Amino acid sequence: MAEKPRLDTTRLQKMAQAYWESAALMAAVELEVFTAIAHGQDTIPAVAKTVGISARNAERLLTVLVAMTLLTREGDRFANAADVQRFLVKDSDRYAGPWILFTKPRWPAFGELSTRLRSPEENRLGAYVDFTVDDARRYHAATYSIGMGAARLFSRSVDLKGRKLLLDLGGGSGAYSIVATQTFPGLKAVVLDLPPVAVVADEYIAANNASDRVTTLPGDFTRTEFPTDVDVVVMASNLPQYEPDLIRLVVGKAFASLVPGGEMHLIGETLHDDRRGPLSAALWGLNEAIQHSTGLAHTESEVKDYLQGAGFTDVAVHPFVPGVLSRIAGRKPG
Repeated sequence: MAEKPRLDTTRLQKMAQAYWESAALMAAVELEVFTAIAHGQDTIPAVAKTVGISARNAERLLTVLVAMTLLTREGDRFANAADVQRFLVKDSDRYAGPWILFTKPRWPAFGELSTRLRSPEENRLGAYVDFTVDDARRYHAATYSIGMGAARLFSRSVDLKGRKLLLDLGGGSGAYSIVATQTFPGLKAVVLDLPPVAVVADEYIAANNASDRVTTLPGDFTRTEFPTDVDVVVMASNLPQYEPDLIRLVVGKAFASLVPGGEMHLIGETLHDDRRGPLSAALWGLNEAIQHSTGLAHTESEVKDYLQGAGFTDVAVHPFVPGVLSRIAGRKPG
């Protein structure tokens, strides 16, 4: 009879030290190591000189980045992995460095997660309590590039030909609206978000020469009245921030605002129906404890039920970003 594999702590240690890897990646982004290597400063002495650290520390960091498969090494020379070259070189048009650093300010809070889990404090807006225009600018400086990527994916995945008015709930920088109105002639959009965020959305809309197609509506989509004659509603990347009753409320308001035959798309970090993953959705749900929010991670079936309960038909789950985001869509009869 074969012996059972002997248990050890290797897996647990790796999880406990995972923040070391996060720290190495974030330091490399902050120091612009990947940009230096892309520009030919691809040896330890060259990296050290370019980014302003000692050769000893450059060797330490580059060794870790190779072990993490973020860099490759041939002799004394280093090269960026393909995804690093595309997204973490600062002068790339797809640069996502700010997104990599987006959660870094939450490190101290996650260090006291057990304390926060014991806290009775809860609120419906989570991180958006007392949110200012400066907060919104920092937030969307980090999320804009990744938001535009998701927006391009949405406009490739969903045919909005013939649609006239898109309502973008919690649309942030307006990325989905900007790209959709660029892609589908005749489509206009309204971004409904908190007043400080709407100020920043107007800046991104103007920067993309979209002010003739995209407008903002400052408000709280759980309370603010929706426009009428809408034929597309999108709510993207904010599902875990809200409790089920609030999602039901918003979906019901969306249904009422849509013309017959209109459609709604909920795009978010959703759990599989067995609630065993994916890890990304589970972690975004846990993040709401850090924010003292009433939000949590929802399953795909739960989101389908929110739509069907409001009256939507043809409700279905569509792959979006595997392991990260799902798109659940429905149609208003008529």
